[in-house]
Amino acid sequence: MGLAALNHVESIVQEIRRLGFDTRSAQKAASEGEIEAWVHRYLTAGKWANPAFSQGLKREQRWWNGPLEVGVAALTRCVGTEPGMEYRVSQEYWSERTRKMAESMTEALSIPPLIVEYRGGELSVRDGNTRLGAMERLGWQKCWAIIWYSSAEDYRQHSSALR
Repeated sequence: MGLAALNHVESIVQEIRRLGFDTRSAQKAASEGEIEAWVHRYLTAGKWANPAFSQGLKREQRWWNGPLEVGVAALTRCVGTEPGMEYRVSQEYWSERTRKMAESMTEALSIPPLIVEYRGGELSVRDGNTRLGAMERLGWQKCWAIIWYSSAEDYRQHSSALR
């Protein structure tokens, strides 16, 4: 990974802090019944913007839960070097990117929660795979996540299982 890519990670971290997209701001939005709006603001702002993801989420009704503290081991990345990854990247890219991200992470509440899809019993990270890789590197056991469900039934079943 080149210097430009490493500087990109650093600039994203700084912009997240400047714009206030951390777990605390997501918790505040959730307490006001605005977590879905927070997710869309997050996905359409900053250097990490993914407006296509935001638009895709809006195509059908979603049910939202969180931010919740979840076990890192309970989450499945879709980006990484391992065979079978939905989005496979080189070992050099992944190692440098997660290392640089880990260097900037000191407290779980100071970073954005992961955005996770509940898929038939699995928690699939759809935004925040590099953050999750950095957490794994740091040996974190728990992290914050916002989970979306594509059906009311999945939402009810998983929510009751979390209690």
